Amino acid sequence: MVKVYIPRDTSSISMGADDVAAAIAALSEDTDIVRNGTWGMTYLEPLVEVETNQGRVAYGPVKSEDIPSLHKAGFLNGGDHELCHGFTSEIEYLETQDRLTFVRCGLIDPLSIVDYVNNGGYHGLENALKLSQKTIVEEVTTSGLRGRGGAAFPTGIKWNTVLEAVGDQKYICCNADEGDSGTFSDRILMESDPFCLVEGMTIAGIAVGATKGYIYLRSEYPLCKEILNAALKIARNENYLGKNVCGSEKSFDIEVRIGAGSYVCGEETAMLDSLEGKRGMVRAKPPLPAHVGLFGKPTVINNVLSLASIPIILSKGGDYYKNFGIGRSRGTIAFQLTGNIKRGGLVEKAFGGTLAEMIDTYGGGTYSGKPVKAAQVGGPLGAYIAKDDFDLLLDYEAFSEAGAVLGHCGIVVFDETANMKAQAKFAFEFCAIESCGKCTPCRIGSTRGAELIDSGNLELMEELCDLMDTSSLCAMGGMTPIPVKSALKNWPEDFRSSDSKDV
Repeated sequence: MVKVYIPRDTSSISMGADDVAAAIAALSEDTDIVRNGTWGMTYLEPLVEVETNQGRVAYGPVKSEDIPSLHKAGFLNGGDHELCHGFTSEIEYLETQDRLTFVRCGLIDPLSIVDYVNNGGYHGLENALKLSQKTIVEEVTTSGLRGRGGAAFPTGIKWNTVLEAVGDQKYICCNADEGDSGTFSDRILMESDPFCLVEGMTIAGIAVGATKGYIYLRSEYPLCKEILNAALKIARNENYLGKNVCGSEKSFDIEVRIGAGSYVCGEETAMLDSLEGKRGMVRAKPPLPAHVGLFGKPTVINNVLSLASIPIILSKGGDYYKNFGIGRSRGTIAFQLTGNIKRGGLVEKAFGGTLAEMIDTYGGGTYSGKPVKAAQVGGPLGAYIAKDDFDLLLDYEAFSEAGAVLGHCGIVVFDETANMKAQAKFAFEFCAIESCGKCTPCRIGSTRGAELIDSGNLELMEELCDLMDTSSLCAMGGMTPIPVKSALKNWPEDFRSSDSKDV
C-alpha cells in the first residue's frame, strides 16, 4: 500500500481537498490515504504528498482533474510532474523556517495519538508530572514566553500569579477567538495538531492547580470544533485527561465552548463574560482575571499559540526555547501572510527577521505583480507600514517604538492601487460595529471618526484619536487610532483626494 497524505483543514477543503482525495481513492485501490493537517503553505493547497523510501514527495496545488495526469506520470512512485515540488522537507518555504510550535503540523494525522506521541508529543507533560508546580512555572518564566495573542504579557508571571492566588477552584481558559483580519495560525494549529494545545493546557492546569479548562472557540470554526472534541475524547480514553492524569494524582479536563461571534470577545474579560453566559462586555481592571476571573475564581487566560508553545518548553527546557529570538522577544512566532500576496501561508520563525524577508522572500511579493504599497501587521487595529519601513525588526519592542503592534502577527499586504484613506475609514467603521458599547470614547468616537474622515477635518480627527487612545476602557477603542494615524502619516496624499474608494 502506498501512503498518500491529503490535508483535511479548512483552507485545503475549501480548495477542493475532499474531491482530490475521492479522485485518488477512485483510481488507486492500492493507496492508504491519510488526511493530515496542513504544513501552512496555503498557496500550494491542496498539497498531495506521497510517501517514498527517500521521503515524502509533494505535489500541489492539485485539483481533482489533475489526478489522471499525475497517475500517468507515476506520482505514486514519486514520479516527476509539473505540479511536483520534490521532497516536502526540502521546499524552501518550509525548509528555512524555525519549527517549534508547528513542528508536527502537516507531518501527522491530527487525530492519531500514536503519531503525536511518536513525534515528541506528551514528553513535556511527562516531564511536568515529575516537577513541582513552582518549577514548572519557573521553566516557563525562563523561556521568556510572552502572550502570543497581542498584549505580549510574560506568561510565567501570569501563571505565577494564579499559582499564588487563593481559591477553591482555578481555571485555564484558552482564548481561541481568532478574529483579527489576516490571522489563521490558531486554526491551523487546532486542526493540524490538536493534542499540542490539549497538552499545553494540561501542563498549565497542573502548574497552577487548576482542574478545569475551557477552549473559547469562535463560531466560524466548525471543523476546529469537530477535531478538538474528537481529540479531547481520545485524550480522555488514553488517560491524558480526566482524573489521575497519566496515573498521577493530578486531575484536569477540558471543554470546548463556542463564542457568540463578537470581535470584542477576543478581549480576555469580555471572553469571560461570554463564557459565563452573559453578553461579552469588557470588565474594568483591577481586579485582574488572575485573581478574579471565570466565575470569580483565579484564572489563567492564554491564547492558542501561547499554550501550544508550552509542550516544547517542558520537553526541552526553558533555556532551549530562550535561545531563539532577540531582546525580550524570545522563541518563535507564527507569521501569517495574506492579502495581495503571491505565496500566502504560515511562516514560523524566531523573532528578529524583517517585514521585507516575510513579504519578499517568503511571500514572493504581491499576487497582482504590482509594487507593494503597505502592509498592515497585527490585525484590523494594527499600523499600516510603508515599504520604506520594511526593514523594521519583527520583535515586540521594535514595533512598539515605531508606534505599531505585532499582535497576532497577521501580515496583510496591499499593492499600489490601495487607497489608504479608505483603509483608515474602515478602522473607524470596524470599531463602531464591533465595540461592546460600554465606554463612550470607543462607542461614539469611532462613529464620529468615520464622519470626520469624510468631511476632511483631519485636525479634529487627530484630536479624537488622542482622546480614544487615552480614554477608552480597553484596547478596542485605544488601538483604533493606530491604523488611522499611520495611514495619515505615511500617505497624506490619499487623504487629500476626494475619492476614498478602495480600488
